[in-house]
Amino acid sequence: MDLWLVWVILAVVFAAGELHTNGFFLAPFAAGAAIAAVISLAGLGLAASTIVFLIASFASLGLLRPVALRHRRMPTAIRTGTAALIGHRAMVVERIANHEGIGLVKIGGEVWTARSIEEDGVIEAGSPVEVVEIRGATALVME
Repeated sequence: MDLWLVWVILAVVFAAGELHTNGFFLAPFAAGAAIAAVISLAGLGLAASTIVFLIASFASLGLLRPVALRHRRMPTAIRTGTAALIGHRAMVVERIANHEGIGLVKIGGEVWTARSIEEDGVIEAGSPVEVVEIRGATALVME
């Protein structure tokens, strides 16, 4: 069997192994084996292709793995729409009384219908509150 074919098979094995790992560890060795296959196909012997394999593999491992690991640690998804309002501070502009079905708060310049998270909750106008949940067009708040 030709030496270049051995390197190609080794590259495929490393690449297939990378598909089953989660750490970007075997891909640089697959790339190194592919480069060694090209070197071997060019007519250089086992010693030269092995040295190229080792240099290419460890160089790409040292250079690319930290970049790949940084990209795996993606920040949490940006909340948009009503989900972005949860946790914000709001100001009660109309007294909140759940049993009367009244209440308005101002959240970031917008006025929302509001209810207290507590079932019998009453919150007076001018009180600062925190948005706990949004149900439809109603903000559930707590003091």
